[in-house]
Formats: sequence, C-alpha cells, structure tokens
Amino acid sequence: MKDIQKWETLDSEYLIRRPWMTARRDHVRLPSGVEMQEYYVLEYPDWINIIALTKEGKMILERQYRHARKLVAYELPAGVVEENEEPVQAARRELYEETGYTGGEWTHFMTLCPNPGACTNVSHTFLAVGVEKTDTQHLEQTEDIAVYEMEQDEVLKLLRQGEIHQALMAAPLWKYFSEKL
Repeated sequence: MKDIQKWETLDSEYLIRRPWMTARRDHVRLPSGVEMQEYYVLEYPDWINIIALTKEGKMILERQYRHARKLVAYELPAGVVEENEEPVQAARRELYEETGYTGGEWTHFMTLCPNPGACTNVSHTFLAVGVEKTDTQHLEQTEDIAVYEMEQDEVLKLLRQGEIHQALMAAPLWKYFSEKL
C-alpha cells in the first residue's frame, strides 16, 4: 500500500481577513516534487449545530433564507464557535438565542470537516434531549429565523424528500435516524 505524505507549504499569502472568513493562497510542494503556486485555503471558525429534542420527543428545526443558493431552507439550530468558547457552550448559546429553548441532556454526537481540501474548520453536532422553551428568540439584526417543533417522522420525510439542503445538518440527521431504527 502506498504511504500518503503531507504537502510542504513553501509560502502563504493572505488575500482577505474578515471575522467570519479568511482566504489565503499557499504555494505548496507535493511529495512527488510537483509544485502548485496557487492552492487556496479558506479559514473559518469552527461551527456547531444541534439535534434538539423536546421532552415530548419533537425535533426543533428552523427555517431561514440562504442567500448564496437563494433558497428558504429547513435547518438545525446552528452557529459559530466564538473565540475562547467551548463548542458545547456555543451550541447551548445558539440554541437559546435562535429558538428560546434551553435545558436538556447534552452529548457530543459527531464532528465533520465541511471541506478538508479547502477549509480549515470543523462542524460539531450535539444531541440535546429534553429541551424546553423558556424564552423568546434573541436574534441578531441580520437573522430572520422561524422555529418549528416537528415530529421526528416529519423530519425524516423532509430528509427523504431532499428538503434539508445543508450537508453538515443532513449527515448528522441521517446518522441519528439510522441509529434509531
């Protein structure tokens, strides 16, 4: 079997640095000796999302507009891990801010790489069982989110019909339902 080696970074140049995204151009040398002078890497903060179940077993889903694809989509509650914040803290914060739900028993469910060939971050999914609505939403000015309590079979139907478009949310939901069956 072939032993795969890491690439060597010969030079890096930052093209853009913003709070939610940094893009850099790397000059790299592959183990074969081939050099690529323009390999682009996107640096994002880590992300979280939550499979939240109420005490009655209903799932908390959101619906919001996604400009890049120009679609309104069903999604899990999700967000960004802030600097010096643990992923589970970010998940609890985002669930509260976006939905007004709190409490429950929390476990780490899975971690995925959004695109390890181009992005530096990971996406953590947490399972929160037994959450309850304790407050209203606390949205940022740029957020417009509708919150739904849905039966689990309704969510599975959305998955089967291709109505959950975000891959980093669909994958954990597929895993959840496959382990549940």
